[in-house]
Amino acid sequence: MKASICFMFTGSLKNELYMEKGYIYLKNQNYEIIDMNNWLKFKNKSMQEYKFFSIIVIILFVFISSFSNKKSMIMTTEKQNSVIAHRGAWKKLGLPQNSIASLKQAIALGCIGSEFDVWMTADGQLVVNHDQEFGGLDIEKTNYKDLLPHKLSNGEQIPTLEEYIRAGMENNPNTRLVCEIKPSEISKDRGVSIAEETVKLIRSLKAVSRVDYISFDFEILKKIKELEPEAQVQFLNGNKSPKAIKKAGMEGIDYNNMVFKILPRWVKQAKKEGIILNTWTVNEPEMMDWFLKNEFDFITTDEPELLLQKQKSLWTEGNS
Repeated sequence: MKASICFMFTGSLKNELYMEKGYIYLKNQNYEIIDMNNWLKFKNKSMQEYKFFSIIVIILFVFISSFSNKKSMIMTTEKQNSVIAHRGAWKKLGLPQNSIASLKQAIALGCIGSEFDVWMTADGQLVVNHDQEFGGLDIEKTNYKDLLPHKLSNGEQIPTLEEYIRAGMENNPNTRLVCEIKPSEISKDRGVSIAEETVKLIRSLKAVSRVDYISFDFEILKKIKELEPEAQVQFLNGNKSPKAIKKAGMEGIDYNNMVFKILPRWVKQAKKEGIILNTWTVNEPEMMDWFLKNEFDFITTDEPELLLQKQKSLWTEGNS
């Protein structure tokens, strides 16, 4: 028989105290108080002694943990969520994808991140749009001014990256800006140039600490790390193992959800290697449950409201 008591602490710290076969085990899963390989083990000689040790260990555990964190135990509703709004929070309110309005809605919801896509026009203007075409025009082969007559469904013009980042920094205490740099359809070199110009702009706006980068193009991410070594980058393509990503000096993987269903060992490997686990695009409730159960760092979704509610429900259950 196994009984388990879980405590939630600031900084996503999760600890378990459980009893099994006459032993009491104290385990920290995030390495912040006790190394996972070093277990505190107490053996009892009788049930009375067993209960006594249980009480003592619980009291000692809470006491140590309170000194190991700047804050004491917090309510689970204050815990950081893992929700990345895919192209902003657009679906429920019928907003245009990758619009400033959908970005602001993601911020209003309190999502931990809002993802957006970057292209560069023929005359070198960085703009935010998912598809290569806007208003029937190929962005990479069109000058910026020629895109302006075309509007998003809410009347917005196609946002420049500068406009988008500035909007994302306003009244935004928590939501990170997750910048996907699209591989150029013209040439690999142009894709790298887009990365260079993007990093330069982010730096000029003093937004370096607010922006994370993702891309399907490995060379783009390598260039970003070269230019901004402290940048958080995640690979999208799904064809490199967590070990390979760690070896390349990158922070994480952000793979299509089916990659992890087909290769669940990569989930364990990523956690072992200490790299970020992110996935896209998770819209079905059952899939959300699977990734929440497997404790992914981030989950990218078109349904941020639903995922936020699911995660809140899990935290509430954990406190009951």
